Amino acid sequence: MRYETRFCPHCATDLAPIVLLEDSGEKERLRCPACGWTHWNNPTPVLAAIVEVNGRVLLARNALWPSKMYALITGFMEAGESPEEGIAREVKEETNLDTHAVRLVGAYEFLRMNQVIIAYHVQAEGDVKLSPELVDYRFYELDQLKCWPAGTGYALADWLRSRGHEPVFFTAEENAERRRGLDDAPKD
Repeated sequence: MRYETRFCPHCATDLAPIVLLEDSGEKERLRCPACGWTHWNNPTPVLAAIVEVNGRVLLARNALWPSKMYALITGFMEAGESPEEGIAREVKEETNLDTHAVRLVGAYEFLRMNQVIIAYHVQAEGDVKLSPELVDYRFYELDQLKCWPAGTGYALADWLRSRGHEPVFFTAEENAERRRGLDDAPKD
């Protein structure tokens, strides 16, 4: 299901594409013809964590993902929290791990989802207990990690470089297989 803003949140009028003069010149956006409200469609900030426990990195699988697809812990910021507080909360909520060190890795575009990913490296400890949205996790040694060609995959690659490891990316075929969830079992 694709979410689209169609109505003004102030007066419930149908939004329409209206051109107005903005700082950068004329710009067409969805606007309310009745009250003037503008749907800016700004990217949403998403937090991501490279979770390190005892020198290994935890990757997890969302319940809605294919069986071979594992990635970083991610989530949305809550109102009133800093990104650092938000990523510590997300790691706790999704894995039950306690973070004791949080360091910014970088910001990455994720245009397909209209998001900006703010990625952190977190050192954590405790016993893993997954939230209902996650169904599996794995720990990886740094030299076992493979990166994927998308926002959080680029964050992982940058972090690996900072640790003295040249990142290895999934090939296009491996990434397609990963996204489809094909397993390695021989086929009859």
